[in-house]
Amino acid sequence: MKHLLKMGDLTPDEVAHILDVADELKAQQKAGGTGPLLKGKSVALMFSKNSTRTRTSFEVGVYQLGGLGNYMNAATELQSGRGEPLKDTARVLGRYYDCVVWRTYRQSDLEEFAEFAGVPVINGLTDYAHPCQVLADLMTIRERRGALAGQKLCFVGDGSNMANSLIVGGLLSGMKVDCVCPHGYRPAADVLMFAHKYGSAFRLLEDPAEGVKDADVVVTAVWNTAAPGTSESESRLRDFAGFQLTSGLLKAAKPDCMVLHCLPAHRGEEISTAVFEAHADEIFTEAENRLHVQKAVLAVLLAGK
Repeated sequence: MKHLLKMGDLTPDEVAHILDVADELKAQQKAGGTGPLLKGKSVALMFSKNSTRTRTSFEVGVYQLGGLGNYMNAATELQSGRGEPLKDTARVLGRYYDCVVWRTYRQSDLEEFAEFAGVPVINGLTDYAHPCQVLADLMTIRERRGALAGQKLCFVGDGSNMANSLIVGGLLSGMKVDCVCPHGYRPAADVLMFAHKYGSAFRLLEDPAEGVKDADVVVTAVWNTAAPGTSESESRLRDFAGFQLTSGLLKAAKPDCMVLHCLPAHRGEEISTAVFEAHADEIFTEAENRLHVQKAVLAVLLAGK
């Protein structure tokens, strides 16, 4: 494991190891604090997109591990925002920092950056993948269920970065995975090719009721990403009609079904207020686990954990 760019870069053993380290670091933090595993290490936190959880959890995590985390707005504070070639920025930051976390748009840009940086690069979110969030989801499920293998996970929503990463992460962990999305919003083609190698453990569906049936875990994410009142927003509201997690829909899931959401949540769109509040403890534990799992990724990459 040289970088964390997408879930498909990991093996099942690597996923399990990251989760084991995250459990260990969480227990230590609750007991008084983790050791200075990143003492003398510096981490660049480069953000081209707005962030609440990713930015703050990485900042706090680096601090708790004894390192230095520097936040930088890639769009307005770096020369890359004024046209400096990406590979030049990568080669400079790689000589200053021990690791770079980048939240950006195109996966291809992230992979180019990692090629030239010469230090570990972590995906803080791209349009294609969100591996840190999915590792936190898997950590939360394992905490609550005791195991991942054999659990049925159903994702309902837009087949974008969260769907791409959940499909791969769930299957690598031995879960059964249903992905439910409208026809025009399917996951990436390479993710579907990967998933179909797992045979009946994966299903791509268009009926949310069929997907959530007997599910142990149901996950959703924002699917109306367009500005309110725009034609795109109105189109998405039409296309995703029936894709809201409601109490009625979840009656088909197992009685003790977990519900997860990566946040921010648009109540009344992808999830009802009643369902969100009924599962708020799970959702905010999931958010907390971003801190612990990202500390684990940093510890594995930079401290040999």
